[in-house]
Amino acid sequence: MVDTETYTVEAPDGETADVELASGLVDLLAQQGQQPAEVVNDLVVQSFAQQAHMIVHHTEGEAGEQVADIESTMAELFEDRFGQSLEEAMGHSH
Repeated sequence: MVDTETYTVEAPDGETADVELASGLVDLLAQQGQQPAEVVNDLVVQSFAQQAHMIVHHTEGEAGEQVADIESTMAELFEDRFGQSLEEAMGHSH
């Protein structure tokens, strides 16, 4: 078993929460020269964009206009950060 390392996330209102990850995992996922906090942030954007996509496109019933707008914004943020659309990254579109 490996040690762990802790990262802290801060909400807009100043609230913080810690997340514990296996030591070395962030380094495994980093691209050359990428800082650890940037790797964690990349995964946060990726995860939230995928979850929003799932809620809008892969659950029963209508998501509603506000939720669709949230998903659309996350898709834009994903594309801005990674230089490709979420649909391209996931290999499917709607």
